[in-house]
Amino acid sequence: MKKSASATWSGGLKDGQGTISTETGVLREAPFGFKSRFEDGPGTNPEELIGAALAGCFSMALSLGLGNAGLTAEKIDTHTQVTLDKQGEGFAITTIALTCRARVPGADADTFSRIAQETKQGCPVSKVLRADISLDARLEG
Repeated sequence: MKKSASATWSGGLKDGQGTISTETGVLREAPFGFKSRFEDGPGTNPEELIGAALAGCFSMALSLGLGNAGLTAEKIDTHTQVTLDKQGEGFAITTIALTCRARVPGADADTFSRIAQETKQGCPVSKVLRADISLDARLEG
C-alpha cells in the first residue's frame, strides 16, 4: 500500500506561504507557513500533522492489540504533543508525548499497560523515525 501527499511552497521562509494536500482530499491545499509553525498563526504545520498521524495510528493499533487479547475498547482517546526545539542552526523534533485514555471492559491495568507499550513500539507511525527515507530531487528549468 502506498499513500501520497504533497506540499507546495512559494517565497522566503518568513514571508512565504505553502499548502499541503493529501491523496484522499481530506487535506486540500491546507495553508501553512512560518506563523503557523513557529508562532500562533492560522494554518497547519508538519509537527501537528505528525502528531495527528501518530494519534490515529496508535489508537487503531491499540484496538488491534486489545482485540488480539480478546478485549474490545469502548473508547480510545489519544492525544499527542510534538516538541520542536532549536538545535544549532536548525530545528529538530525532540520529543513526542503520547497520552492515551481508554475504556476497555474486562481489561486490568497491567494487561492494558503492556499492550499499550507494545503498540507504542509497533505502530507504523511510531517506526517512522527509523524509516529509510529516499530522495529524488531535481531542479526544473
